[in-house]
Amino acid sequence: MGEPITNVTIVGGGTAGWLAALLLNTFVRAPANGPPLRITLIESPNVPTVGVGEATVPGMPRTLKTAGISERAFFKACNASFKLGVVFKDWNVDENGEPFSFINPFERVPTIGGLDFGYFHLRHGARGREFAQTYSPATDLARACRGPRPLGLKEYANPVGFAYHLDAGAFARMLQGICTDRGVRHIREDVVHVEQDPETGYVTALELKESGRHEVELVLDCTGFRGLIINEVLKEPFISYSKYLANDRAMAVQLPHKDPTKLPSATQSTALGAGWVWRVPLFHRVGTGYVYSSAHRTDEEARAEFLAHLGEPDAEPRVIPMRIGRTERAWVKNVVAVGLSGGFIEPLESTAIHTIDMAVRWLGTYFPDRDFAEPLRARYNKLSTALYDEIRDFICLHYVLGNRTDDPYWIDARSMEVPDSLAANLELWQHVLPSPYDLEFDSFFSHGVYQAVLLGKRVYEMGFGNPGIADSRPIDRAVWDGALDHAEKQIDKLVHDMADHHMLLKELRGELEPQMPFGTWGAAAATVPLPGMAAPRPTVSFETGSDPASLL
Repeated sequence: MGEPITNVTIVGGGTAGWLAALLLNTFVRAPANGPPLRITLIESPNVPTVGVGEATVPGMPRTLKTAGISERAFFKACNASFKLGVVFKDWNVDENGEPFSFINPFERVPTIGGLDFGYFHLRHGARGREFAQTYSPATDLARACRGPRPLGLKEYANPVGFAYHLDAGAFARMLQGICTDRGVRHIREDVVHVEQDPETGYVTALELKESGRHEVELVLDCTGFRGLIINEVLKEPFISYSKYLANDRAMAVQLPHKDPTKLPSATQSTALGAGWVWRVPLFHRVGTGYVYSSAHRTDEEARAEFLAHLGEPDAEPRVIPMRIGRTERAWVKNVVAVGLSGGFIEPLESTAIHTIDMAVRWLGTYFPDRDFAEPLRARYNKLSTALYDEIRDFICLHYVLGNRTDDPYWIDARSMEVPDSLAANLELWQHVLPSPYDLEFDSFFSHGVYQAVLLGKRVYEMGFGNPGIADSRPIDRAVWDGALDHAEKQIDKLVHDMADHHMLLKELRGELEPQMPFGTWGAAAATVPLPGMAAPRPTVSFETGSDPASLL
């Protein structure tokens, strides 16, 4: 065994650098009787951060809570709001050529007698409601501008699954303050040279513009799309995903709310002519942007299309070139790429911050000593590669199963190369709905999430396939009707009981007098097995002949 690592250097700030510092400070402990782990973050005063990634996934509440961050302080510092899912608008059209919307929520798909709700939905329909509304309150809550909990509940209470929208710049500043208070050293200087061992190629020191030589042991490269150390110095190749995904540009702008009291509690993704527009409702403003393909629109054409969609002809969005793909190996020698330097898939499912979170957690699991044992690097790189490929496959699914024909972009998007792993599953899913056995790696996008998108897009109605199990397994109409009846009652109750989103945010920000929990919602409410609960729990299972109302 080698000597323990006592010094970690992070190059680059922004969300990637400061979240990495927070997680290292939280999860990586010094060896017994050894010196404490020192973390130094070196941030250039002359390189702006990308500043997007304003939506998160359901792991973020867990991360903040574990790191000892007050949810109330987070909401106020970051002008945060709640996110109950992603609404996809105009991505597909129905049999009459009319566009429609669907939501990808955060709840798991329940089962009846071991059979997923999707089979019942395909056989018997859902009374005119979209598939997600058979098991998740996200659509109804978002439309009603309600949050995921009543007023007066404790921090991080989760009767309904949620993530956050946040101001990325403010989030990085909040993390910076917390990290420096906890002992992280912050140096604002440019790195002008990277020194390597002439024999091993390991990075031994960084030459800083003002203070000179800074020795290093383990380095985290958080320098964004540039990949200053991992790509430029260590020459690790970048694997482009451009043959799978066309979008390579984005433009972003911030807008005021038209009505600040009406805050939708979901991210919205609206398909345009050559890509899609995100809309992230924060407490104090709206973050929006257009993700598009430069092969189908010039920046000027995209800007005109975007501003026409917004109805804001005087807005001035900034253009962000995107490097879509991943660095071949995220951990090379004594350098680990975290954030955009490690990889990036277009932000359709808000995975950018999630990849940072997972990268540092995995580093904590396989934290090396100064010998940097190769098995640790190998396993870490295997996980990192699998994560980016998992995200790639799920994002590709949205385009491959699109059916718009109004612009060459959408036709071309369906004609792009499909990753082998996704292609095999698409062939399979023409005959059976996605199951837990189909995915080689599912750290985030489970089989139920694939079902939500396939059925949300109505692909089976449009001739994609016919899951044969629906014709060979008993799918009792009466049991399904009972399940729908109970789900509708529970969702109606949740919509009634959950707080107005704007009022809930004001309470969390300390701008509203603390409230008593509404009705029956008390400290134990989060343990009640209601539809939409985010806490781990057994999957709902209906047994044929049982009373659905007693089991959902």
